[in-house]
Amino acid sequence: METYLNLMLIRFGLLLGGLVVLALVVFAVALTLKRRGKLKQVRRFADPAVRAGLRAAARRLESGQPPIRRRGRR
Repeated sequence: METYLNLMLIRFGLLLGGLVVLALVVFAVALTLKRRGKLKQVRRFADPAVRAGLRAAARRLESGQPPIRRRGRR
């Protein structure tokens, strides 16, 4: 039982560490784009994709459909 708990703690630590690294990378990219003056241009291109994704998620939540399952994963 102790070994299982240790593995779960290590797994949690790795997931949390990965999220922290991902957040730092996103922050560094945004900071670099802002310093070069291209953040507004990137925002203009990304805005339609983000809005479409949010609309699709809202439609899925309103219709009550279950999450999409990928082939080979269960």
